[in-house]
Amino acid sequence: MAEKPLVYLILGAAGSGRRQVLTDLLGDGLVATDRPAVMLAASETADEADATLPALTRWSWTDGMITGVLPREATHVFFVSEGRENPVEQIEVFVAWLEAQGGQIARVITIVNCQLAEKHSALLAWYEACVHFSDIVLLNRREGVANKWMSDFQAHFKKQFVPCLFELVKQGQVKNPALTLDPQPRRMSHVFDDEQDWIFKTPEGEVIEEDEETEGDEEVEATREEEPYFARDAAHRRVKRLPDIRQYL
Repeated sequence: MAEKPLVYLILGAAGSGRRQVLTDLLGDGLVATDRPAVMLAASETADEADATLPALTRWSWTDGMITGVLPREATHVFFVSEGRENPVEQIEVFVAWLEAQGGQIARVITIVNCQLAEKHSALLAWYEACVHFSDIVLLNRREGVANKWMSDFQAHFKKQFVPCLFELVKQGQVKNPALTLDPQPRRMSHVFDDEQDWIFKTPEGEVIEEDEETEGDEEVEATREEEPYFARDAAHRRVKRLPDIRQYL
């Protein structure tokens, strides 16, 4: 049986230079025997960088679903998200799509448009969601951005002990493409993990440790750990809501 292709999910807002950065990663981050392919959202406008992307195909985000087929001949597939839509909505669907397609997640990479994020502080919540799912964050479009903002942005996540890496992009180039593409997981989220944690609760809703003793014959309910960004309230709305990125582009 052929090995599952490694799939890299590329997050970020439209206009963040994701395709230019991807061109650099593909040029210096892979070896000669690798067979890369790129899946780009059909709604993304044409870019001169498209000509440099190998085995480029388009996928569609239609009625909240992903329409597209994972290239079977590729060893490394780079799936570029729809940069004008909610990343959490896409990721939740992407998890199931990837399993159905028979792919193996390698890394989730967020490319930050620093100029956009500095200009609109409300987008911090949007980027917080992306970082939560990411193994590495690439800070792009830094021209004219204040050094203090750059420091404060990274410090915000360091204070939260976020395990993913943060790297600067200079003129569309990443300092260490091989490190960026290294499939070692560093993300907060467990939605891509083969084995997810379990939560144990008493009938009263109290969370207990797996080996913690309960009184008498008290039953304990075991449920899989819920991804906080996927959680919904009684009205079926997301508990964690994100700003509409389209209002800021």
